[in-house]
Amino acid sequence: MNYFVHNLSPFAFQFSEGFGVRWYGLAYAMGLLWGWWVLIRLANLGKIEMDAKKRAEFIFALLLGIIVGGRLGFMLLYDLGAFISNPFIFFEFQKGGMASHGGFVGVAVACFVFAKRNRAEFWKLTDLVCLMAPMGILLGRIANFINGELWGKISQVPWAVIFPASAPVGTPLSLIAPRHPSQLYEATLEGLLLLIYTQLRYRQNPKAGLLTAEFLGLYGIVRIIGEIFREPDADLILGLSRGSFYSLFAIALGIGLWIFFNKKTRKV
Repeated sequence: MNYFVHNLSPFAFQFSEGFGVRWYGLAYAMGLLWGWWVLIRLANLGKIEMDAKKRAEFIFALLLGIIVGGRLGFMLLYDLGAFISNPFIFFEFQKGGMASHGGFVGVAVACFVFAKRNRAEFWKLTDLVCLMAPMGILLGRIANFINGELWGKISQVPWAVIFPASAPVGTPLSLIAPRHPSQLYEATLEGLLLLIYTQLRYRQNPKAGLLTAEFLGLYGIVRIIGEIFREPDADLILGLSRGSFYSLFAIALGIGLWIFFNKKTRKV
């Protein structure tokens, strides 16, 4: 069977060897633009009270939370030994390495600080993030595929892809096993599916915090499903890939928050 051979460039625009605009960077930029548009739309509909200046501050706070949390999360959760031996590798962004679970924590901290500084309700802010995040995840996973990284397990399905980077340099293509394009599975599950769900759920005007709880729980579930097809990129923990293991905490937190907010609603 003739499988698709991954030969896509990580650069959307390349100006010289190793220098240009990468698809991964564009994914971040487009995700933030989506978030900005969501805030503008909700403000125009009168659903949030956030002027242009506050929207810009919020987006900037989220950007810092994503970058610092995502990078630090990767160092602590996936590459702790190297980070301890040389903490300055935190700044080697050009080599890649971001963790979505760390990004979630970074965004939560950003929301907390923004809420304190602006006397806003923390859970309403996190609900807004849940409307914004799936698009960023969707684009980020597509960028992972274009970069030819985070590939899936070996498979013979008709849509399997040959990732040259999955084998030692110089290995003939005929000897490289085809793999699941798990990045696209995750883009569909973590990105598109959650994007549709959060948009529809928000229209039902749920109590502040419920959307956050549901997002965390659902993200953990679909992430674990996606991990079934993904080649582990770090040592296993209790027989689980690290992505699956850390997602268990997201599920537990989501369930806990969902129970808490529903009990609070009944008491009122």
